[in-house]
Amino acid sequence: MSSLKNSNSIPNGYAYGSKHPTLGPRLFRVNNPPSLHDFRKRITESTPVHYPLAKSVNPGVPIYELPEYSSLNSEQHSSLQDEWYHVLLSGPGVFVTKALYKDNALLDRVNEVYASIIAEEKNIAGNRGDHFAGAGANDRIWNSFSKHCLQDAHSFLEYYSNPWLPLISEAWLGPHHRLTAQVNIVKPGAKAQMSHRDYHLGFQDNASCARFPKALQVASQFLTLQGAVAHSEMPVESGPTRLLPFSQKFEQGYMAYRIPEFQDYFLENYVSVPLEKGDGIFFNPALFHAAGQNDSADILRSANLLQISSAFGKPMEMIDTYPLIERTWDELLRMYKIYGLSDEVKAFVSLVAEGYPFPTNLDLRVPETAGMAPASEQDYLIKCLADHTVKENVLKGLNKIHHDSRA
Repeated sequence: MSSLKNSNSIPNGYAYGSKHPTLGPRLFRVNNPPSLHDFRKRITESTPVHYPLAKSVNPGVPIYELPEYSSLNSEQHSSLQDEWYHVLLSGPGVFVTKALYKDNALLDRVNEVYASIIAEEKNIAGNRGDHFAGAGANDRIWNSFSKHCLQDAHSFLEYYSNPWLPLISEAWLGPHHRLTAQVNIVKPGAKAQMSHRDYHLGFQDNASCARFPKALQVASQFLTLQGAVAHSEMPVESGPTRLLPFSQKFEQGYMAYRIPEFQDYFLENYVSVPLEKGDGIFFNPALFHAAGQNDSADILRSANLLQISSAFGKPMEMIDTYPLIERTWDELLRMYKIYGLSDEVKAFVSLVAEGYPFPTNLDLRVPETAGMAPASEQDYLIKCLADHTVKENVLKGLNKIHHDSRA
């Protein structure tokens, strides 16, 4: 067996154990921290771009007024996606969608569901902390997506059949993304969050983060889209999310955000966008951001936080399709019989079921003849809708998919 230490296998001029004379190291170094000067330069020298489909830019954040989804054709939808992609990639990294949810009565019903879940969980486990505050300071529902369905399937179906959600998500992540959600209710007097980047590498310490090569440090941002739906009014004094436009463009950002001088720079330069109930905000997970301090006297700042994952990444939370379909199938099938495979039906299926069929067991789930992959949960559910399959048989088929996908 040849050895790398064998001089015959080492290129001329390259000593074993040394750095390549022309190529830099593949890793960022904890003991060689990022430069605040370079960070500041990257942000301040980024040129603002005119986004023609945005109604306004305030303050540095494009604001989009969303009409009825069906009032736009596919070309107009695609144009919005092109613009959002540019905003997230090389623009300010964040945009707001006004009136993402236009029905305040629906939001009120969903808020009642959230309140019920919070009360039940407090009775079981007492006060629990969230991402940035101690026990009792705020209220948090982990996996609000699944818990919402199990508590009230009707409002869940109505809420997540919003076709804007997959359109926005696909602009950044492409097809077969997976949506997870967590509710956060920030009470008056609650302190601000430390500025940070998000999942994946944002949820690790510096030493762990530094083990990932530079290319993956950059690639992490392409695996997730962060979003939130305002479930209350969010004036500036209530502390809506603090944002540092263009900060997602700094390649060493996952190594930088914990450093005090970067935290100070964020506090001196962040912007906040007030939101109205039903508005949405979406941002690149590599954007430096933080929940703001709630300085209001009586506003419970309530948001359904959306963390949407690429088909090629791992979501932060597990979503079990089976109980969600069990609770919603009859109503979804009724919707299909009335409207066909409408944008709303497709939106719901895309959010409640897996669209990417891997990982799986290819001995048991043989790829389809026309392709190289077996059918996904979404493929299966759409076929069941077309065949008007009764719930019992739909669930049997889902069970078989899950069983046959095991090792």
